[in-house]
Parts: sequence; structure tokens; C-alpha cells
Amino acid sequence: MSTKILWIDDEMDSLKSQIMFLENKGYEVESMSNGYDGLEYLKANAVDVILLDESMPGMTGLETLGQIREYDTNIPVVMVTKNEAENIMEDAIGSQITDYLIKPVNPNQILLTLKKIIDKKSLVSEKTTQTYQQEFRNLFMALNNNPDYSEWCELYKKIVYWELEMQKSNSPEMQEIHISQKEEANNEFCKFVERNYAKWINGTGSDAPVMSHTLLRKHVFPQLEKGKSTFFILIDNLRYDQWKTIQPIFSESFRLLEEDIVCAILPTTTQYSRNAIFAGMLPKEIEKKFPNEWKNDAEEGGKNLHEEKFLLNQLKQNGLGDMKFSYTKITNHDSADQMANNIQNLLHNDLNIIVYNFVDMLSHARTEMEVLKELANDEIAYRSLTLSWFEHSPLHQALKKVADKNIKLIIGTDHGSIQVKSVSKVIGDKETTTNIRYKHGKNLNYEAKQVIAYKEPGEIGLPKPNFNSSFIFAKHDGYLCYPNNYNHFANFFKNTFQHGGVSLEEMLVPLIKMESK
Repeated sequence: MSTKILWIDDEMDSLKSQIMFLENKGYEVESMSNGYDGLEYLKANAVDVILLDESMPGMTGLETLGQIREYDTNIPVVMVTKNEAENIMEDAIGSQITDYLIKPVNPNQILLTLKKIIDKKSLVSEKTTQTYQQEFRNLFMALNNNPDYSEWCELYKKIVYWELEMQKSNSPEMQEIHISQKEEANNEFCKFVERNYAKWINGTGSDAPVMSHTLLRKHVFPQLEKGKSTFFILIDNLRYDQWKTIQPIFSESFRLLEEDIVCAILPTTTQYSRNAIFAGMLPKEIEKKFPNEWKNDAEEGGKNLHEEKFLLNQLKQNGLGDMKFSYTKITNHDSADQMANNIQNLLHNDLNIIVYNFVDMLSHARTEMEVLKELANDEIAYRSLTLSWFEHSPLHQALKKVADKNIKLIIGTDHGSIQVKSVSKVIGDKETTTNIRYKHGKNLNYEAKQVIAYKEPGEIGLPKPNFNSSFIFAKHDGYLCYPNNYNHFANFFKNTFQHGGVSLEEMLVPLIKMESK
């Protein structure tokens, strides 16, 4: 089917050569000499693009544009005009034109504009597929070249880059190839973690990454300056691909200084990784120093109620006890609105920490609510939901209020999540924990190939709730269910987004440094 163009211009006689050129290129062009006739034609006929002259007698181009937008907000409109006045351009852009051409225009200019509008998606898809085919071998070789931690970070960034690019592709075959390559990368990453994690925790690994318990000391405290406010925003459960999805919105107000990948500790859950961030300690050290505040999985009570106390202790331990700071935790929309209304009052502090729980609530709600299961049924939808949330969130509004105040902004998270697909059975006693990505308990029975197991929790910095407790962590997209009512829970959790285990998505998380533009 050919592309239908409606060209509205009061000097159509002078445009016959351009129309013939477009028709020879396969476009169907219908011309109207004024805005009134153009609107009548539009209401009676389907068109793909409108070329619209700005300077017409009777109804001007801008007036016609307004009428077009009332009728159809989505149809592409290209303004074609002799007038280069800035206010005309601003009015046209404000009225949501798609492009702007200055007369005299030659046929190739118009052709290029039409290709950008109409054929862009297919051209981008074709180019993306071609380029990924060339890059596939490089990624494959990198995976099989025993990458170290920093190389894994770069490899994961490339995988995410191509995952986002593949959204633009109409090639299901290439998307499947990329999914397969990502699965292979995750399998190799799990082997890498199994070989090296205990060394990192015990400080014996030569390339030990910045991890949850060293994040503030290595990345946030060095940024602090007296008299200049630094905001550390911890958006919980924010994966690197989700960050790349919302990054353009941040970039409207803030300049990117540095983009790092840090490593979340195991288990990749709020209880463990976020407490480690604010305490600057591993969980077993937190339990020792704060026995009344630390709660193991089976103990009653909130597991993240003392982050501010942990933070204050860490500030003192790093010689920052006199630093003026605030700590704000957002757990619902009311507290988010209150934070947005109050954010300018935080500018007198040297350090402001805001913990925003929304993404974590979203991932857990997705498990429980059928509507969210439909809204976020795959990775693309999950990213889209994150983007929609942030665009309309009080957090976005709050940051816009302080964007011009010469602040430093650091965006971080405690862990990521992964869409689980492969279930395996675990048998344990009644004290065994319920998280489906990790479990600890006595006498656990499990499929060894599906998990990474540590019989001595202390060797990876974890408390030992009972004398013979051990920890197991699901690898890649696995999840762990008990034999009791096994099929029900296997189906209930399949394809939901979970965290607590070992995967690229859960462990390699973004740490972003920005400043006001």
C-alpha cells in the first residue's frame, strides 16, 4: 500500500515538479489550495502525512494546524514556509509539528523528511539487525574469554544496549538470538560469581568490586562538599536497563558525570543489601554490632526499620559525624507528595538521602495483582511501566524543583530483579525461609545444578540463624518451590519478577553521578 500525502499550499502550481517527483517514488499525493478544503478532505479520507504551508490567505497554516490537531493529535504534520521568524517556528513546534522545512525546498529535502517520518522504524530495524549480526561474534568471544569483574560490567552494558536496541527491531528471529545470548551470559556469570563471591566478601579477590557495604564509602562520601547539597536517591529494585529507560528524563535537567556498575550483595533483597548500604557493613557484622536492630528472616518485625541509625553510625565511622544530613523513606504516594513539597527545605543539608520504594512495590505487586501481571508481562512492558511511573512520579517533580540549585545528584539502588521461568524443588524443615530466589535453613535438599550453595554463611558475610543453617541461591531465571502444592506455586510465580538470587539483572546495578546543568 502506498503512502498517502495531503499537501496544503496556496501555490500548488509551483509545486508540480515536487509532486511528480514524490509520485515517481511511489507516494500518493493529494493537493489542496487552502486550509478549509484541506480539513474537509482530511475528515473524509485517511492520510499518512500532511505537508502544510504556513503563509496562506484566509486560514493560516498555524490556524489550520490547530484545527488538524483538534481532529487528529497523532497524524504527522510537516510545516513548509518561507517565514524564518523565530516566533513562527516556536508556535509551530508548540503545536506539535513533526518537522519544519524552509522554502524553497527541493524534492530530496521532502523525500528525506518523509523517510524520517514514515520509513524510520523499518530503516532503524534493518540497521539494528545488521549491526547486531556484526556485534554478535564480539559478544560471543567476550563471553568465552574468561572476563573479570570490570569486563563483566562492560559486557552487561553492551547486552542491555542491544536489548534496548532490539525493541526497535521487527525481527523476531534476531530478538530470539539476543535472548539466547543473554541467557548464555547469565549462565556464565553465575559460574563467575560462584568462583569469586567468597573472595570478594573476604577481601582476597584481586578485582573485588564495589559492593553494597562499600557503596557509600567509595561513591557517595567522596562527593560531599560543605555548602553544596548532595542528594543520594536510592530507587529500590532498579535494574540497569530500567535506569537506561528513564535516563533521558533525568538528562533534561541534569548533566551526567559518571555511570558505574556496582555489585549487590547476596541475598539480593532489601533486607540484606540495603541494610548493608546504610550500615557500611556486611549483614553478619550488622547483627554483631546491632543485635537488637538486626532481624533474621524468620524473626518477627520489620527488617529495614533502622537504616537511619545505621547511616548515622557509618557517617561517624568515616569522620562525617558533624555532616548535616537528612534521611527520607518513601513508602506510599502521600509520603512522596510530602517529600516533593518539602524538597527545597533540604537544600541547607550537606547530604540528603531519599529512599524511594516504588519499584520494589511494583515488582512484588506484579506477583499478587492480575492487572499488573497483564501490564508487565515481559521485560519490555516492565521497562515501559517503570518509565510511565517515573514520568508522573512526585520524585520527578521534586527533582525538577531543585535542578537549578547547583546540587550533586547520585542515583543508586539496592538490587535488581529477574523474570523467573525455571522452577526447581527444595525440601526443608518448617524454619526454611519462604523467598523463592534464595532459602536458608537446616538440612536443605535441593537440585545442586540449579543453585549456588554456601554451607557456612559466615564465609559470605551472612549471619547464621541456627547452628547448621546453610544458604542456597537460585541461579539465572530459576525459582525455588516446596513439594507441598508444588504445581500451584510453580504456575503462580512463573514469569513474575523476583529477586534474592544470582543473575546479571539482580547483582550488577547502576550507580549514577549527575550535577545540575
